[in-house]
Amino acid sequence: MDIADKTVLVTGANRGIGKSLVEEALKRGARRVFAGTRQPLTHPDERVTPVTLDVTDRSQIRAAVETVGSLDVLVNNAGVGVYAHHSDRAALETYLAVNLLGTYDVTEAFLPLLTRSRGAIVNILSLASLAGMPLDPGYSMSKAGAFSLSQSLRALLAQDGVTVHVALPGPVDTDMGPRFDIPKASPDDVAAAVFDGVSKGEEEIFPDPFSAPLAADWPGSTPKRLEAQMSAFVTHP
Repeated sequence: MDIADKTVLVTGANRGIGKSLVEEALKRGARRVFAGTRQPLTHPDERVTPVTLDVTDRSQIRAAVETVGSLDVLVNNAGVGVYAHHSDRAALETYLAVNLLGTYDVTEAFLPLLTRSRGAIVNILSLASLAGMPLDPGYSMSKAGAFSLSQSLRALLAQDGVTVHVALPGPVDTDMGPRFDIPKASPDDVAAAVFDGVSKGEEEIFPDPFSAPLAADWPGSTPKRLEAQMSAFVTHP
């Protein structure tokens, strides 16, 4: 999937990785970039169309589908990180509502458009999808759920020509990034690496120095081999 001359929707586009993804799509020649945000947004590039889109609001999701009309690439980037204690049930519900169910609802709503274009879904997740982060277990749980969703959709949508890609960054220098002193990747570098991975057809994208060492071994890893075995049930029930 080459971004040039494509129509792209990025959720959570007002800051951090989402804002960088919008700019990177423009650099790569996207024909139209829909920037989904909860708050009003202005952008100097006429190719950018702001869309009011709270991923927990189904009425806004439906309205966004009508606004977009046609779509080649859906980037599910909207997410939340509150660093809550494991006993905080309310925080867990917020995590699940945004990071898992928000991704699910937006994907399901835009799926007819993506099927029509034989497009791509790109879910911006985290290394915490693969191994729990003890300092924020609710975040890890929600991202692990979104990773499992991505694997399932990948197998189910392949017959429709829709590809599913997952970005698994480590620490990134955003206001939602880790609150301790460790090296962090820039959101601009992560955004560039994400679209590089999509253009190469990578199913899992490790877009920063912290996550990159996992890339070489991932294709032959136990989770990836098991995913292939599970996917076979779709093509050979």
